[in-house]
This record gives sequence, structure tokens and C-alpha cells, in this order.
Amino acid sequence: MSESIRATATTVLITGANKGLGHETARRLGELGWRVFLGARDEVRGREAAERLAAGGADVTFVPLDVTSDDSVTAAVETIRDTTDHLDVLINNAGVTGELIGPEDTLPQHLIPVFRVNVLGPVRVTHAFLPLLRAGHDPRVVMVSSSAGSQAVTADGERKDAFPQMMYPASKAALNMITTQYARGIPEVRFNMADPGFTATDLNRNQGTQTVTEGTDAIVEFATTSPGPTGQYRDRDGALPW
Repeated sequence: MSESIRATATTVLITGANKGLGHETARRLGELGWRVFLGARDEVRGREAAERLAAGGADVTFVPLDVTSDDSVTAAVETIRDTTDHLDVLINNAGVTGELIGPEDTLPQHLIPVFRVNVLGPVRVTHAFLPLLRAGHDPRVVMVSSSAGSQAVTADGERKDAFPQMMYPASKAALNMITTQYARGIPEVRFNMADPGFTATDLNRNQGTQTVTEGTDAIVEFATTSPGPTGQYRDRDGALPW
């Protein structure tokens, strides 16, 4: 490991980064000269995504990473530790929406897979990477949340743009609470929640009204602001209500 990498490289791990918001975040941070660890569950797609970014000049390394697997996350820690002694930024981006069914038809088995990725995944990854984060400069964790996790937003009876669905909103509300507790309990690491907004990705069948670049604005802002706040919840336009 070179001393320049130890001393100067800003390092970031992004989960679910083979496509969509994660991939665009990797591209933007790569353009800033950051050292990007591109995490993805699908090895073929992950390697292809990393190769595309590397062809554009980014310093990017593919890391096999399934956020639902203890073994996969442990292996990812060792992969990254083999090439650097610190991690400055962790972006917990991997997420799923769940089946598009209403509350009346929702059963526990519908909630479990969404919480496994959207809630337990960030907890598993964050816990595993805390030692490397604590070795970084001004370590920070960005949780990719959603305004769907805001009780103030989802309780607005005038909103007609959101289908009532339990899995995704509940998982993001849980992620928000978990993040605020991280921020309170681990003050030496900054934890913030970024809402991409209604962005065109395959999670909404590309029906979103924002580009992926616009959708990553809040993510990139939290990742790059140093020093900066902790325990904040915002989108590209500003703070969100809880």
C-alpha cells in the first residue's frame, strides 16, 4: 500500500452501485478524484459498472457485496482493508421497494425482504466498517433514505402522488430513526440521511421526474461536505420534515 494512498486519498464505499443512484454517485465522486469502492451483489454487473467508470478515468475498485449476508460483508471489509487502511465515507445506497400492494393485502412476509435490505443491510454494513471509518479523516456515513420515510410528508392528506404501501415507507422511517441514533451514539462519525427525490430509476420503472444526477445531489453534498453536520435529513432543496 503506498503512503500517498494512506495519507491523502479520500476513500468511499457505495453499496448497490452497479446502477442507478449508486452508480451515478460513484461517477461523480470518481470525477472528484476520490478512490471509489463500488459495492454490488451481482458480480458480473458490478465488474462491468466498475470497468465503465475506470475507462472514464475514475479510480474505482469493484467489491462483491451483498448487504443481507454477514459473510459477504465480512469479505468486503477484508477486500478493502487489503488496499487501504481507512475509509472516509460510507454510502448505504442499496435498497428495494417491495411489492406494489396496498396495506389491506400486506402480510409479514411482504415486509421481511424489504427490511432485510433497507434496514438490516445498512446496520450490518455500518457495524462492519466502523473500524475503517474511525481510521479515516472526518468519517461520515450517508444513508440513502426517502421522503417516503417522513411521517409529516406521508400523512399529508392532500398528496395524490404516492400509492399507499407499507413496506418501503416503513423501512425508510426505520432507517431514519436508526440513523439519528447512530448520530447521537457515535459522535466521532457523522451520519446523515439523503432523500434522492422522485428520480427516474428502475425502482420506479423510470417514471421519476428527476435525472439520476439531480437525484444524487443531496448524497454527494453530504459525502463531500467536510466538516459538516450530523443527524440531518434533507433532499437537494433543503431540510425535510420528520
